Amino acid sequence: MTTKIAIQGIKGSFHHQVVNEYFVENVDIDECLSFEELIDSVLSGKSDQAVMAIENSIAGPIIPNYALIDKNNLHIIGEHYLNISQNLMALKGQKIEDITEVHSHPMALLQCMDFLKKYPNIKLVEDKDTAETARRIQQKQLRGIAAIASKTASVMYDLEILAPEIQTIKNNMTRFVIIKKENSFLPKNEINRASIKFELNHKRGSLAAVLNVMSDCKLNLTKIQSLPKIETPWKYSFFVDVTFEDYEDYAKAKRLTEIMAEYFKVLGEYKNTKPLSGA
Repeated sequence: MTTKIAIQGIKGSFHHQVVNEYFVENVDIDECLSFEELIDSVLSGKSDQAVMAIENSIAGPIIPNYALIDKNNLHIIGEHYLNISQNLMALKGQKIEDITEVHSHPMALLQCMDFLKKYPNIKLVEDKDTAETARRIQQKQLRGIAAIASKTASVMYDLEILAPEIQTIKNNMTRFVIIKKENSFLPKNEINRASIKFELNHKRGSLAAVLNVMSDCKLNLTKIQSLPKIETPWKYSFFVDVTFEDYEDYAKAKRLTEIMAEYFKVLGEYKNTKPLSGA
């Protein structure tokens, strides 16, 4: 049986590379040019699961994606870390001196800014997807325009790499999550990471109290990000990732946080696959 996986972008994108590395079974790809379209693909049943970028070691968390998962009651069932290698590519037979514009996803441009600053005459153009930009250059034979994308995209769309690995920080990793409509029920002894959301009353020390509970229960807080509640001024939702060695420690912290918070929700409980170094 073939599993349908939604990705942001097209084949040759970093999301596509994650699919190739994470899934061992046969998969079909649903190419989506926005994260909203990706979410709709899962909600409608068009796709069984989706791969979604959630955090980058340089640019930080992609909070709108956490909000999309939360708003649509989807579940994080896994994660995958990918080393991001950004490459400048164009139609064959050109040099960097021939390039007048560089097109790519805003985050890719941001990750390569030190390199791009060396060429102040080149115009930077934000686009929806790295691989789609590479494909369009080939399809329309756009000379003088370069893309920033993966080596996979350069091979798939027959472009020449003018400058390899131009990202500012070489140890540049992106964390992707695997999401679906139904939760994945792993044995408790295999779960050692969780993504949660909670809301607190606007009272001094309320956040510190929750963080103390997590610390006392031996949880390692790997990320915390606040997001204002638009409908309630001066109230915030907190998106938190934790890791732990013993599920019972996490279960205890979860019970206490549910009591202390005005609202509490688990976005996902899954295996921690973070490399020992990086990200």
